[in-house]
Amino acid sequence: MEAEAYVASVCFKHGPPNLVGVELEWTVHHRDDPRRRLDSDHLAAALGPHTPTTLRPDSPHLALPAGSPLSLEPGGQVEISSLPASDFGQLLDAVIADHHYLADRLDQAGLVLGAWGADPFRTPRRVLDTPRYAAMERAFAPIGPDGIAMMCATAGLQVCVDVGEAADTPARWAAITSLGPVMLALFANSPHLAGELTGWASTRARSVFGTDPSRSRPLPLTDDPVGTWVQHVLDTPLLCVRRPGQSWDAPPGVTFADWIAGALPEPPTTADLDYHISTLFPPVRPQGYFEVRYLDAQDGAGWITPAALVAALTADPATVDAVAAACAPVADRWVVAARHGLADRRLAAAARAVIDIGLRAVADLGLVPEYARLVTGELERLTDTTTGRTS
Repeated sequence: MEAEAYVASVCFKHGPPNLVGVELEWTVHHRDDPRRRLDSDHLAAALGPHTPTTLRPDSPHLALPAGSPLSLEPGGQVEISSLPASDFGQLLDAVIADHHYLADRLDQAGLVLGAWGADPFRTPRRVLDTPRYAAMERAFAPIGPDGIAMMCATAGLQVCVDVGEAADTPARWAAITSLGPVMLALFANSPHLAGELTGWASTRARSVFGTDPSRSRPLPLTDDPVGTWVQHVLDTPLLCVRRPGQSWDAPPGVTFADWIAGALPEPPTTADLDYHISTLFPPVRPQGYFEVRYLDAQDGAGWITPAALVAALTADPATVDAVAAACAPVADRWVVAARHGLADRRLAAAARAVIDIGLRAVADLGLVPEYARLVTGELERLTDTTTGRTS
């Protein structure tokens, strides 16, 4: 089928694994009262010429000074997306510069970046009024409250690494996916939402998993990740359908495969398929590269260590194999990781093994001494937290 071939070619671009990127999201708060609602005019004034067109259609939407594009999530969360880099140190320099620039602009407007994967202060509410986000909110509402929380009150750290050579893709897919529960547990930092203690180490992950399991659940580990992903894309119901006007609501239960078969009046285009893929958000999403989506946003420069760890653990085939072996016993413990974090003994044991592998692998990233000390010191500190208390 043409659509199957298209998804395989677009989402799995093979070649040597040389590039890495990061996407940093933060909730945004008033410095004097983090419980106050964001005002769209205030946020647009703070971002100035960098304001995304989803908030101000007439904005020039300039990239940040070091080249990172800026985007917004439905609840007003800001996101920096790095340009792909072959050198992790250069990536750090660019993203840190843009992070500081963004924080300074917000500070001048009395706003600050959040330090957690979920908003601990405010109930979720949309700031962006777009047909896409309105359709998403309506589609998720019957499932439960997690959808609006995911859209408007969560923030994540995403790390993007190359798919790799075709022969290595199954092993890389297995390692990066199996690593998810461990990394989720290691860096979970969002036990609160809207003023309440939720009982989850990562309320962000809980919200994502609960939003719409058909599009947010982890994909299974298989020897054919390409075929698995292609089938998932085609079998997942449409979330929204772009059309003139403000209503992009999709007919309930219609999958992309159904659309191809004639379920809607007009046949889909490849652009429609690309857009549909953008509405899927499993913990690892093939986008031409592997987009690692299972990490909570971190406070300040705290993103550097988990990003460096993912980059280091996926840079070499031998390391990839070691990661897969270390994480295999806990590869299915996504919900346990989100709820209990490192209090789960099995996850804590796997985390110790991953950190041990990571400490050796990070040395090969060629970081300048300042960054190397920061990452190594944080990994050694995390080793002391992996004692585990539940079974």
